[in-house]
Amino acid sequence: MGVFSRISDIINSNINAILDRAQDPEKIIRMIIQEMEDTLVEVRSSAVKTIAEMKELDRKISTVHKDIAEWQGKAEFALTKGREDLAKSALQVKARLQNELVVLEHRHGEIDAGLAKQSEDVAALQQKLADAKSREATMVARTKTAANRLKLRGAMYDERVTDAFSRFEQVERSLDELEGKVEVYDWVKPKGVAEELADLEADHQVESELAALKAKLSGNGETR
Repeated sequence: MGVFSRISDIINSNINAILDRAQDPEKIIRMIIQEMEDTLVEVRSSAVKTIAEMKELDRKISTVHKDIAEWQGKAEFALTKGREDLAKSALQVKARLQNELVVLEHRHGEIDAGLAKQSEDVAALQQKLADAKSREATMVARTKTAANRLKLRGAMYDERVTDAFSRFEQVERSLDELEGKVEVYDWVKPKGVAEELADLEADHQVESELAALKAKLSGNGETR
């Protein structure tokens, strides 16, 4: 692939679409950046050669212009001396030079247009490169974050972690059973003297109220 076709492909490429299809975006964007940097080096090297060719062409065009003027002067001089044959030959040389000048100027126009287009392409490629480098920093950060999250998720579902949680739950169940035993012991423990006296007083109070209620009901029955 030539340097100009490659730079056109890069400029017209959609980096987002490439990254969407990539399994390793960080690696792919690094490759894209490397390709852009290599292409820029080649384009600049090619531009140096093209500019050198343009300068050489400028010198040739300038020389041909001088030669045309010189042969025009020779033709005029020959006529002043009555040498029409020499004047005609001089004009023939001048005509060939004029044809050569047309070719050189046409080539000059092509090179000039090519350099202008190349300059535009380089500017566009540099913009793409800056964008890619900016995305590279973001891509590296996102990749590291995703890798860390994946590692954490993997650890959460690791069998060792699952076993640890299972053992933790077993310990909790054992503690629940131990606390239950304490509560049951509190239910069946012997009553103290104070507790028995309190129960006796409560029973006496209930018996007294019951006797009073019976007497009241008995009195009401007699009055009827």
